[in-house]
Amino acid sequence: MTAKRIAIVGYGNIGKAAVEAVLASPDLDLAGVVRRDPTRSKPRELADVPVAADLAALGGTDAVLLCTPTRAVVETAIPYLKAGVNTVDCYDTHPSILDVRRQLGAAAQAGSAVAVVAAGWDPGSDSVVRTLLEACAPKGLTYTNFGPGLSMGHTVAARAVDGVADAQSLTIPLGTGMHRRVVYVELAPGATVDAVAAAIKADPYFSHDETHVIAVDSVDAIRDAGHGVSLTRKGVSGTTDNQLFEFTMRINNPALTSQIMVACARASFNLAPGAYTMPEIPVIDLLPGDRDVLLARLV
Repeated sequence: MTAKRIAIVGYGNIGKAAVEAVLASPDLDLAGVVRRDPTRSKPRELADVPVAADLAALGGTDAVLLCTPTRAVVETAIPYLKAGVNTVDCYDTHPSILDVRRQLGAAAQAGSAVAVVAAGWDPGSDSVVRTLLEACAPKGLTYTNFGPGLSMGHTVAARAVDGVADAQSLTIPLGTGMHRRVVYVELAPGATVDAVAAAIKADPYFSHDETHVIAVDSVDAIRDAGHGVSLTRKGVSGTTDNQLFEFTMRINNPALTSQIMVACARASFNLAPGAYTMPEIPVIDLLPGDRDVLLARLV
């Protein structure tokens, strides 16, 4: 079978990890990286990787991984989908995922392409785990406790605030699905922490959680891409109470996000045109290799 060609759109933390994940995949080829300014000096790790401002310049591409900020996903994805190229994004704003799925679904249908929406680890692979746990205990409660660790979406939002030279947003679990946000900011000249804190707390990324903003001399001095999650479901199987299920992981955020995006790109080639979230995708299709061989090992 001919390897599918995958392009990376955007080259921040997730884009860099996505290049590594595609190169490590036995069934995928890296078509190249799309950057806003391809004339910028190439990072050393891209020395042998094609870089362009436009996907067409990379030649034929079967799918793109959208390693862009969440707020740019829809406008970035739609032209690719209408041109018949599959897209995979790591959109991370939970309340609006179904609306994004609807918008990208219309574009995907128009271009006979596939969009995989919210293909990170949460939303994403954790969504699959939550689905499985609810199947195990249909009646009950599931708590998703993030961190402590770096939230990339929240960090990008904090960096976009006027007066912020750099930022790192950490998620601190309080238990039973409740969280505190702690945002460390490096202030731009003339900015005040009070004004910056007010703007960050008003942003929809932060407005629903307890948020603390702390000014530091150097964000780089405290930077750490680690994160994690603990999922717990307690409920009822049939009519039997007190069924308890737990799932825990501690991860590097960009590395896991990009790996899941690569897996979803692989799965996208088995799907009918339209838009999908991860619980809608057969999990076996996330893996490379012959299905019977995989099932013999996994079942």
